Amino acid sequence: MRGDEAEITLGPVLFNWQPEQWRDFYFRIADEAPVDTVYVGEAICSKRAPLFDRCRGAVLDRLDAAGKTVVLSTLSEVVLALDRKQIDAMCAQARFPVEANDTAALLSLAGRAHRIGPFMNVYNEATLAFLAGKGADGVCVPAELPAEAIRAMGETAAGLGVALEAQVFGRMPLALSARCYHARVYDRTRDSCLFVCEKDPDGLELKTLEGSPFLAINGIQTLSREYLNLVGELADLRVAGVSRFRLSPHSCDMVAVAEIFRAALDRAIDVPEAMARIGRLDLPGPFCNGFYHHRPGNHWHRTGSAPARSGADLTR
Repeated sequence: MRGDEAEITLGPVLFNWQPEQWRDFYFRIADEAPVDTVYVGEAICSKRAPLFDRCRGAVLDRLDAAGKTVVLSTLSEVVLALDRKQIDAMCAQARFPVEANDTAALLSLAGRAHRIGPFMNVYNEATLAFLAGKGADGVCVPAELPAEAIRAMGETAAGLGVALEAQVFGRMPLALSARCYHARVYDRTRDSCLFVCEKDPDGLELKTLEGSPFLAINGIQTLSREYLNLVGELADLRVAGVSRFRLSPHSCDMVAVAEIFRAALDRAIDVPEAMARIGRLDLPGPFCNGFYHHRPGNHWHRTGSAPARSGADLTR
């Protein structure tokens, strides 16, 4: 992070990419992206984590050498003994700070500086203060929070010396299940899934019984179908006390995404220009910012400029 500038962060890859794709993605982020902090770690399924073992060391070294702040992200759901083992090992290392995405990590992290991820559901100031008392020095709020709640959290965070973070790009994490949706879709069990989630690098889109597009799934995770885009709300978020702006990785050009948000935060480009550039990314789903404006989360609330792409669901 440079001086008192707002920080661009990159959340962990939530999808089951091929290990070489995963490695090359982070290598490019290290070399080209104006990102200050990079979260690395398997947050969704403990079965996937070993797939990346042969690449993980090189990725961490490359990001570290490039001057990025590297933070290790824990699993977001602990069900199996394997899950607990992975979290314990991550918390035991001392090279990199840890982001807790499940309370199972808090016991090992108590009294040590650490971060709280968006899966921890920190919805109010009391929870934020409790976690700060246990050593949390950074909290990423859930994507469902409206502007008023973020402002209230920002005031509390400032008083506690906690850095507040908010996701500003990417499909929103909405729910987790003990069962694997992907395995069920392909008529498999979680134990015999054969990593079928690798077929969908940005999640598998769902439809309602009436055939309307609705949500996306990623293993045990439910995501929004729409892509959160708060580039028009960056200035308000800064005033609210947010200092870290999280981009959630997708298979699109994330270096371009980081460049757009960096330029918008630095006021090198205005909101219409930022919107136009994001629109040209040609993402597979529409944009949304409804939760921030106290509306249904999948809605788009016009903030003076609409994205370059158009669609019926952008006018709600």
